[in-house]
Order: sequence, then C-alpha cells, then structure tokens
Amino acid sequence: MNTAVVEDSYKRRKDYVDSPIGQENQVIEGYFQKEISQKAMAIRKINKSLCCLLGVAVLFAFVSYYFAMSNELTLNMLSRQITTLNDENGELQNHLDRLKSFNNVDDTMMQNSILSKAGKVIEVQAVHPAVTVNEKPEKTASFNWAIGY
Repeated sequence: MNTAVVEDSYKRRKDYVDSPIGQENQVIEGYFQKEISQKAMAIRKINKSLCCLLGVAVLFAFVSYYFAMSNELTLNMLSRQITTLNDENGELQNHLDRLKSFNNVDDTMMQNSILSKAGKVIEVQAVHPAVTVNEKPEKTASFNWAIGY
C-alpha cells in the first residue's frame, strides 16, 4: 500500500479531531439555547407560580390598605362631627339651664306682674289641735325564742 495515502488519511483524522468542522467553518450561525433539564424546568414553573402568587398578595394588600384608609378617614370625619355636636350641645344646655334658673323665672314673673309677692307678713299664734291623740300602749306579749330550727 501506499504509505503516503495512509499518512494523508491519518493527518486528516488528526486535523478533524483537533479542530472539528463546526469550529472552523460553521455552517449555521446564531444563538442556540442549551437543552434545559426537567429539574430546571420544574424549578422555573414553581418560581413563576410563586411570583404570580406574590403579585396577587401584594395587589390584595394595596386594595385592603386603600379600603382601610378610606374607612379611617370616614371615622375621623364622623368623630370630628360628633365632637362639634357635643360642644354645641353643651353650650345649648348651659343656655337652657340659665333660662330655667329660679332667679330668672322669678325676675320674669316680677316684670310681667303675673304673681306678686306678699307685701306684709302676718304672725299667728300656735294652734293647739282640737283632737287629742292617745298614745299607743306598749305591747308586752312575750316571744319564745327557739334555738336551732
């Protein structure tokens, strides 16, 4: 056999092993994703599910916070109105008490002469009652005390 052919064939194999065809002269160019294992795909699905749940929880927290703040604002407004009404009620009660006071009523009666005070005080002697009251006799009935029942 021809040794030159064998050496040439050996040289081609060595060149192919040292530098494969794909590295020197690429036929297809571009980015190709590496194969993803099932474990990595399962982890990715779990992470996406947890991210979605976290997003829903955060959204729910924002909505709940909005309703809580609106309720608090309503309660604060009602509290201010109640305080204002209580203060007005206290002022009106003081005014009513002043109007109802005895001296005020007495002064009004005097101004309108509806009632007049007595001009002269008459003193009278003590009157003895015509009917005499007998004193009740003392009860002397004996009572037997029982010990026990």
